[in-house]
Amino acid sequence: MVRLALALDPATEDRVLADAVEHGHAIVGRLVGWRDVLGSLDVLAPDVVIVGAGADTLDAELLTGCDDRGIRLVALAGTDAERAHASRLGIHEVVDRSAQWAVIEPLVRDGVALPARLGDPASRPPRSDSVVVVWGPAGAPGRTTVAINLAAELAAAGHTVALVDADPYGGSIAPSLGLLDEAPGFASACRLAARDALDRAELERLAQRYSSPRASFDVFTGLVGSSRWPELSEERVTSALAAIRGRFEYVVVDTGFSLERDEELTSDQFAPRRNAATFATLAAADRIIAVGLADPVGLSRLLRGHADLIELVEPERIDVMVNRVRTSALGIDAHSQVRQTLRRFGGIVDAVLLPHDGRAADAAILTARTLRDAAPRSPLRAVVRDYALDRLLPVPEPPRRRVPRLAPIRRAAMG
Repeated sequence: MVRLALALDPATEDRVLADAVEHGHAIVGRLVGWRDVLGSLDVLAPDVVIVGAGADTLDAELLTGCDDRGIRLVALAGTDAERAHASRLGIHEVVDRSAQWAVIEPLVRDGVALPARLGDPASRPPRSDSVVVVWGPAGAPGRTTVAINLAAELAAAGHTVALVDADPYGGSIAPSLGLLDEAPGFASACRLAARDALDRAELERLAQRYSSPRASFDVFTGLVGSSRWPELSEERVTSALAAIRGRFEYVVVDTGFSLERDEELTSDQFAPRRNAATFATLAAADRIIAVGLADPVGLSRLLRGHADLIELVEPERIDVMVNRVRTSALGIDAHSQVRQTLRRFGGIVDAVLLPHDGRAADAAILTARTLRDAAPRSPLRAVVRDYALDRLLPVPEPPRRRVPRLAPIRRAAMG
């Protein structure tokens, strides 16, 4: 049983109240406004406070009061403005206001009381795969599509997400999402990081917001033209990613395709390196997704690139995705043929196969939206979502079983 205090709008409170009671929790207070909550913390002594993410129920003073008392705070956001307000204050646990109790229950039951400021990386909870880098060989295998939609699914799960375009050959995320790309956000972040000036305020200024009813995330756009690649040096990229990682729960990076060492082609060892950004992102990654196309040329490129990739990073950090799996390019039983090819020539036994879903992909690019927004029932979106939920998100602990307390047996006195 968890002691809950609520400060929500009437409709949300009625729904949450019924679900919380059904799950065996005790409601110790139904309050109005953050000042009412703050003034009642010592009296009610809740374990968790669930509030609306608006300015009337969520304030920095309330966060401080909960932190000082070791009380966990969960915010329910109904709009992007409320999510932005919670993000500015540094709330870790924010879920959609219309989310089912099954989404809220793990935060209530098994969450850990944390300082609510995201600015201090040392106060952040450790995550095994917080930096996800999407790589793929030449030939447009679908790196950007995978990166965008992974970011959307992680955000839809209630996490703060940054999508970074670190391709030194030119950015493609901004036009894919209909965002302005006159000023490359990630290159600007790299320049500030080189001067040790990339603080929280600058990160918020440089990031553009992709707005979605339940899956908004921040985007650091890529280079406007390929000629600006010297701005993405290895040291700058490493520092910028570290700063972004300290601000967001998940960072998804769309990186370049080439794994060629430029310094081996020139006698000037101090010259700028075209692929330095790619090597820096791979070194910083907790999880690397290697994406290839499901046709003879694409699979050949993927296998050669994968062999080069495992010389740079541990194989345990690499997942393989094969995009656009279709019988028209591979014949009957295309999925089996892809798996056999990867197993035989690359020793890859656990690849994720993405179905060819041209209609959904076209709808997303036409409307500059994610698959989640443009084609929510798309088979392609379903596979990406399942991958994000199964392999990237932390595995929740099994729910604790409540053992009912039995009343003592009363025995009749023996005469």
